[in-house]
Amino acid sequence: MRQFILCSIVLLFFACKEKETPRVVKEYSIEEFYNNTRIGGGAFSDDEDRLLVASDETGIFNVYEINLKDGSRRALTESVEESFFSVDYVPGTNSFLYSADKGGDEIDHIYLQSEDGTVTDLTPGEKAKANFAGWNREDTHMYYNSNARDPQYFDLYKMKIGDWNPEVIYKNTNGNDLTDWSEDEKYMAFSKTITTSSNELWLEDRMSNKKIQISNPDKPGSYSSSGFSKDNKSFYFITDEDAEFSYLKEMNLETGETSTVYQTDWDVMYSYLSKNETYRIIAINEDGKNSLVILDKATGKQVDFPDIKDGDITAVRVSDSEEKMRLSVGSSKSPNNLYLYDFKSKELTKLTETLNKNINPDNLVSAEVVRYKSFDGLEIPAIYYKPHIASKDNKVPALVWVHGGPGGQSRTGYFSLLQYLTNHGYAVLAVNNRGSSGYGKSFYKMDDKNHGDKDLKDCIAGKDWLASQDYINADQIGIIGGSYGGYMTMAAMAFTPEEFKVGVNIFGVTNWLRTLKSIPPYWESFRQALYEELGDPYSQDSVRLHAISPLFHTENIVNPVMVLQGANDPRVLQIESDEIVEGVRANNVPVEYVVFDDEGHGFIKKENEKRGYSQVLEFLDKYLRKENLN
Repeated sequence: MRQFILCSIVLLFFACKEKETPRVVKEYSIEEFYNNTRIGGGAFSDDEDRLLVASDETGIFNVYEINLKDGSRRALTESVEESFFSVDYVPGTNSFLYSADKGGDEIDHIYLQSEDGTVTDLTPGEKAKANFAGWNREDTHMYYNSNARDPQYFDLYKMKIGDWNPEVIYKNTNGNDLTDWSEDEKYMAFSKTITTSSNELWLEDRMSNKKIQISNPDKPGSYSSSGFSKDNKSFYFITDEDAEFSYLKEMNLETGETSTVYQTDWDVMYSYLSKNETYRIIAINEDGKNSLVILDKATGKQVDFPDIKDGDITAVRVSDSEEKMRLSVGSSKSPNNLYLYDFKSKELTKLTETLNKNINPDNLVSAEVVRYKSFDGLEIPAIYYKPHIASKDNKVPALVWVHGGPGGQSRTGYFSLLQYLTNHGYAVLAVNNRGSSGYGKSFYKMDDKNHGDKDLKDCIAGKDWLASQDYINADQIGIIGGSYGGYMTMAAMAFTPEEFKVGVNIFGVTNWLRTLKSIPPYWESFRQALYEELGDPYSQDSVRLHAISPLFHTENIVNPVMVLQGANDPRVLQIESDEIVEGVRANNVPVEYVVFDDEGHGFIKKENEKRGYSQVLEFLDKYLRKENLN
């Protein structure tokens, strides 16, 4: 889980090499940047000769199949309106599952496409949200979670392959999150959210009705399940108990004894065992990128693995035979690509090329990790994109990018929008302000009930760091962000109106009272944790929430603002953006507003991204870069 630590040693801006020689690079259009291909998934077929993936090469996501023998790819779906995301092949068949919502409303259903092309909605219901949860070990049943019975809570179901009739395995009536279960369905693992940084983790023995608390009641922290052994004798979990960073532990279910399986100086993000438990896969969140550790379970020794230069390993999947592994690997200069690793031959094969062939990666920028001191001396980590053309004699404008959350993290992986802006001469500093994840639990909790204050000051300190670079135009620095980052953008414009010359708000919260009261029903188990971190809108906290909501302070906004919003967003309702735009316009301040009728909380369709993000650059060129052109 996400956590942060207070670091005591300042790493002096090693990413900024003043002697670096500037060079002119080709500028690429928004069409070229968004003609990249995003690809995800990668489930093996039974014969392990094919991969089931999702790709947006047509403009929205559809399901494809990659032939591992020759690398060829063919489309299995042809949607033109909604994105379809691959799930898995149905065991023993060439039929497959995919998930889809409607226009970004996040009400996902699981669909079965049979070998003859027939499509069946396995989880119907206008307001019922369903999540695939795997197959049983015998490959006779599918598990899934759904809130069909009660919109607030997810029950566990299973369906027998072939007849596809739902059977309730566990009815969730207490609001806790069912996170895992043993192969024999004897043990169920539950998480009870306390705050956004702490929870309780329990096991329930369904045979004896006995409950076993995994989390330590005397040591609040983060606890998450990481699976059971196939003999149902061990339970694995990830925790930050007695540590700044999360690590992997094992509990012997017969004796109750626990032991540490793997611990390092960064967070263990996830871990699982291959089907026959030959390998343990461990992903580490290492300073803004993922690293992968593969252990031989029998010996405990690390398995040698080829290094992928500048590679951020976002996901892996080991085949059932344990002879192959699919990896999703990105970098700051390329969207995720799929690789195939053969454990026997030790060969690593790249299966896809997702970067638009018209873009020379040498013209893109390698994201670099920098650190700077905030107003109180706290060290803030950030991901930095410096344009190739920047120099003391050719100063460039700059942007502070703020990630979503609260509690998210800016990372070194590929981001088309930031590369597009950098390619067009904008330096971008993606700050990981206090409250971000990945740097220890102390850092993560630092913004609790302090949003719009010290975290905003961290962003301003990032602006000051940018201004101190001799190749940055100090009077041409703006702020941009999405979701919680959109909130931070509007907070900066409303509460520190002279700090940033422009703000770009991408579906950001502007009225915390409304947002916290309109949380989707399927977030019920997380509602109280959000209230603990941000404030309870039905309590005295409402006074502070009103004070930190930019909507009620639009009279302070004096610099140009751009707002982008999805009409179907269930998290940040469109009315949030409608009202902030109206309030800023009342000041006679320039505002540009873009609404996508067929998007939700995050833009998926390429045509929308092209239209919206090209207008972002036009807005910045008009209102930020222009100051030194006059």
